[in-house]
Amino acid sequence: MTDILVHPTYFPSIAQCVAMVQAKKVWLEVCDNYQKQTYRNRMTIYGAQGKMPLTVPVIYSQKNRQLYKDICISNDEHWQDLHWKSIQSAYSSSPFFEFYAHDLLPLFQDKATHLMDFNFKCLDTVMACLQHDLAFETTTTFELQPQFKTDYRHLVDHRKENDHPIKTYVQVFDDKHGFIPNLSILDLICNEGPNALLYLERQQLPN
Repeated sequence: MTDILVHPTYFPSIAQCVAMVQAKKVWLEVCDNYQKQTYRNRMTIYGAQGKMPLTVPVIYSQKNRQLYKDICISNDEHWQDLHWKSIQSAYSSSPFFEFYAHDLLPLFQDKATHLMDFNFKCLDTVMACLQHDLAFETTTTFELQPQFKTDYRHLVDHRKENDHPIKTYVQVFDDKHGFIPNLSILDLICNEGPNALLYLERQQLPN
């Protein structure tokens, strides 16, 4: 795969991670306006009742456009504790949760202030868990039609998400609800462990 353009997101989806690990270089979009209802501030995990969305609360005004990099996290509620408890509930019985828990836990203990900065920390942690050295740069201007890059920014919008051809793997609750594709990368890491990177390298996404 050539250079790609994606958004930094809250524990990116499996489809986005497929694009990133297969890319020659990843360009992370940091010059766009913030949009609600996207994976910028949410991820989806597999809980006992099926799909479980986890949303980072943000301070956002719809009256004026705000740059994504300027969006602050609202810490009025203890969302980090709630998210960590949800992740523990979903994956404590998975084969590799305990192996990665000590790497993930600081993200839910250290106070986060800006959404984009927090998402970069999540991305660093994900790549460390995958043992993948991600070659990336950040954008310097916003391009509606990017040149010389495959535009995967659409992967950020869960409302327009298509069913990606993601191959099955064993999930904790798949005996109850079947296989759920393209969840947060946390689902793949906790269930596949060291095999997660090889799994990502073998998938195919439409351009």
